[in-house]
Amino acid sequence: MNKYIMAFDAGTTSERAIIFNKNSEIVSVAQKEFSQIYPQPGWVEHNPMEIWSAQVGVAVEAMTKAGITADQIEAIGITNQRETTIVWDKNTGLPIYNAIVWQCRRTTEYCDTLSNLKDLIRQKTGLVLDPYFSATKLKWILDNVENARKRAENGELLFGTVETWLIWKLTKGKVHVTDYSNASRTMLFNINTLQWDDDICEMLDIPMCMLPTPVSNSEVYGESAPEYLGGSIKICGAAGDQQAALFGQKCFHKGDLKNTYGTGCFLLMNTGDKPTFSDNGLVSTIGWGLNGKLTYALEGSVFMGGAIIQWLRDELHMINSAQETEEIALKVKNTNGCYIVPAFTGLGAPYWEPEAKGIICGLTRGVGRNHIVRAALDAIVYQVHDIVSAMEQDAGCKVSTLKVDGGASNNNYLCQTQADISDTTVIRPACVETTALGAAYLAGLAVGYWQDEADIEGSSKDFTEFKASMDAKERKDRLKGWSNAVSMLLK
Repeated sequence: MNKYIMAFDAGTTSERAIIFNKNSEIVSVAQKEFSQIYPQPGWVEHNPMEIWSAQVGVAVEAMTKAGITADQIEAIGITNQRETTIVWDKNTGLPIYNAIVWQCRRTTEYCDTLSNLKDLIRQKTGLVLDPYFSATKLKWILDNVENARKRAENGELLFGTVETWLIWKLTKGKVHVTDYSNASRTMLFNINTLQWDDDICEMLDIPMCMLPTPVSNSEVYGESAPEYLGGSIKICGAAGDQQAALFGQKCFHKGDLKNTYGTGCFLLMNTGDKPTFSDNGLVSTIGWGLNGKLTYALEGSVFMGGAIIQWLRDELHMINSAQETEEIALKVKNTNGCYIVPAFTGLGAPYWEPEAKGIICGLTRGVGRNHIVRAALDAIVYQVHDIVSAMEQDAGCKVSTLKVDGGASNNNYLCQTQADISDTTVIRPACVETTALGAAYLAGLAVGYWQDEADIEGSSKDFTEFKASMDAKERKDRLKGWSNAVSMLLK
């Protein structure tokens, strides 16, 4: 009987279940979108019960599509949208409020009042003080839902990020855990001691009895109740989506770096067994805990990645689809001196200028549609390069390869230009579902489906490689042009 690993990919807009075989190949996929709730401008919520029902539904659908039964699934691994905050009644299993999503900015003003704590929070958690993370979202629920704080103090309520919620529901309330990678995104977890931080919880008035038990990213947490999936299945791997992608990209060695090209871009670098604290606006986080060893990572985010291509399509109507940008960009030899700095929501790392506004500069009569489309793709490349450079400075090592995934990584022009501008080799795997694959690997390692990292590295070797071929002077000139363009909007 063939055996498989199933990954739950609990994303921001949809739930997916993907079944993998031992060769890291996809056997079956099922996906279902769920509701996005916007109570006020800047507020984003999800219905936790809809997340739960959608995830179980796609798991059953994926198994049915493949003709696979529960006894053929060796393990379930979970990867999830990070920082999203859920509080529920531990007796009824019902949420006391909607999930507050990582994108939600409702606690911005409160975070501003904590500015004197930003150094302490960075030293303990590796994070910058920001409403992005879970801590102030949890405080908001306790402060604003009737009797929530009193009930939490009495031990009646539980907190968790999405993987914690799914594990608790799958096990019918028997297991309340969070993996190290997700815990490290809450702004409540001390990444040096691997414990919830007493000082931060006290400052934010968070009852520690409601916090889940921190666990490694690859161990048996429990088993699913048999009625959900047609039989009990071990749940034994979990990681936040970007850390799961780092693992799925097989970035097992210090200095390994991956970039996910999505709406934004997320770069993570493996920094080894000790946290590296950034001097360049990056955050320090836990990559994963495996076999008693911790791997840390540096992370940098580009706010506008694929979103700039959506802008070309939806607002400027220059393109009909993202897929055609490669062909359009290759119709011209260069951008004819045009640069786009897409600071539509400010500039992220390494600049951190939240009030910055986007610009197009270098326009002449010779600049046309094709040049602007090419400049938009180049803008993604330059922003990624800025973070690669910041990571090289923080880590004290040169990046020799950059592993890529996400939708835009299918664009060969983008990948080749990234290799040229960053003077590195860009590697694109055959399977770009690296987030789900990382969760599957972590689960499979816990049950011996894969023996170790070496076994995983040998499970799939198909990839496309893009090597730097640009003249050093051209690279220098183009980066100077980008730097000048950024300087214009920072004045």
